[in-house]
Amino acid sequence: MIKKNCHIILFNLLCCFVLKAQYNTEFINYDNTKRSVSVNLDFDAGSNGISSSLSNKLIWGGYVDESIKKESSKHLKQLNNFGINLNYDVSTFIKGNNKFDFLIGFKNQEVLNASYTKDFFNLMFYGNSKYKGQTADLSNCNINALRFQEVKFGAIVHRVDSVGKIGVSISFLKGEQLFYLKTNKNSNLYTAIDGSELIFNSNFNLAISDTNNKKLAGFNGIGASADIFFETSYKSKIGKRSVLIANANNIGFLHWLNNSVQYSSDSSIRFSGYNINNIVDLKDSTLNRITKDTLLNGLSNARRENFNTNIPTNLVIINKIYFGKDELVCMQTGFRYIFNANYTPYFFLEPEYKYKNVTFGLHTGYGGYVRLNVGASVTWNSKNWFLRLGSHSLQGYFFPKSSSGQGLFFSFAKKFK
Repeated sequence: MIKKNCHIILFNLLCCFVLKAQYNTEFINYDNTKRSVSVNLDFDAGSNGISSSLSNKLIWGGYVDESIKKESSKHLKQLNNFGINLNYDVSTFIKGNNKFDFLIGFKNQEVLNASYTKDFFNLMFYGNSKYKGQTADLSNCNINALRFQEVKFGAIVHRVDSVGKIGVSISFLKGEQLFYLKTNKNSNLYTAIDGSELIFNSNFNLAISDTNNKKLAGFNGIGASADIFFETSYKSKIGKRSVLIANANNIGFLHWLNNSVQYSSDSSIRFSGYNINNIVDLKDSTLNRITKDTLLNGLSNARRENFNTNIPTNLVIINKIYFGKDELVCMQTGFRYIFNANYTPYFFLEPEYKYKNVTFGLHTGYGGYVRLNVGASVTWNSKNWFLRLGSHSLQGYFFPKSSSGQGLFFSFAKKFK
């Protein structure tokens, strides 16, 4: 029963968010595109607790066999993270004057981040038979999944002291979907040693946007956010030239409207009088009539009201060092962190080599949602066109059973004079 409800309430609900990065910013590409119109896609996903094979099955659907579960079990810690970021947009930089240009953009963002215990994983995929006479720890798990659209207006000053750049933008947000769940320290499941009794201690908070209005046109929340960008050249003892870039985006919130529902629970439910060997294999017709709705209503207090949530804020700091007379070689080191998400500090290294109009890059980084990332990119930059394609997480595509992490970023721009 727990396994069924976990799949129905959790992954079936969450998949609607993701079925439909580089660094989720328009300003970083400006140095290459200048005044232009562009389409962009950023996607990255990973976990430090499950493999890419299992992640793909949960997100896209499919049969999860024993080998996939066993491989993921090897990576589990007491508390594990999982995250997905998907952004796609159309944006344009248009002429202001000789010192600044305007930015207009339309973007869709989908974010999912979660933390889960080792016991939660085992209950979902193996049931509770291994916990007879024991208590499974479900505390401190959380899921935050949201989808929203934005209209962005901003400007970039590209001649600050002749070499620097400063960019600022403000976005108006439309909240489409929200699913938020947090279990507190007393959440657990006890199984009697003979399987005759289950005790579920629920201590959680849950928030869901209007479930009857989930399409792209759904207007379930409003909000605002801001982006801040800074770039400057400086002298260093290494290389011919150095550039420092700092960018923070999605600094904002969403206000969810009255049709949204919040649940809270701090209670216990005891199932007794049945011989339950494993909650994965329930055959009693009375138990099978317990649906996710009756279970949720019996556990919690529901209230319809408006409330605010902070959106994940992305911070990126990059240092570039150029080498050679024609600056054909560039070594980038950087740091990334996402606030309001289960994201650990991410440090990365990116060497690049330029040949005529084409630049080839490699990427390696540690942190984020996974332990280690390896990626590559190629950029074509001509007088009238700009194209970039790459990934910061290739290991999940090549070794899906033993590693996690997948990503893709794409930018295509037509430049203006």
